[in-house]
Amino acid sequence: MRLLMALLLCLPLLAQAEPRVLDWLELLPDDDLQALIDMPEIGHNWGEEAPGDFSQSLRQRDKTLPEVMYSTRVVPGMDGLHARLAGFPVPLESNEHGLYTQFFLVPYGGACIHVPPPPPNQIVLVDYPAGFAITDLYQPIWIEGTLKVDQTSNELADASYSLSAGRVWIYDGE
Repeated sequence: MRLLMALLLCLPLLAQAEPRVLDWLELLPDDDLQALIDMPEIGHNWGEEAPGDFSQSLRQRDKTLPEVMYSTRVVPGMDGLHARLAGFPVPLESNEHGLYTQFFLVPYGGACIHVPPPPPNQIVLVDYPAGFAITDLYQPIWIEGTLKVDQTSNELADASYSLSAGRVWIYDGE
């Protein structure tokens, strides 16, 4: 009987052990998702290629893009979720060992370098105190931790979500 009671008490903890694997589209409110689906293809002349080092801001506004490309609207149910999300890093802060402790996670590589930046509700600010070596901006990574609805702004970008990471690793396809 004691063993059964102990197991019943542990069930909520066991249920939280596995993170919810998220797709980037799940971070979009229904109206934003529909607006992106319905968005006509837009031809762009991006001009000269950007420098490739994120010295240009993710906050650039292209007047030809629809307003949904600047949306900060969120899905409230994501707040506090134990989640896993794959994406591409945009380095922000590193520690004395050269490991990145803070970075943005975006859904596609080259955001702001060769392609328009994602909307703020598709940018996640990641805090990872242990630090992670970012050696290739086009190498996708997995992030696991607690997702928060958290409007953040700095000189590089606006983000509608943040994630306190407990684990970061190279994307392995699964």
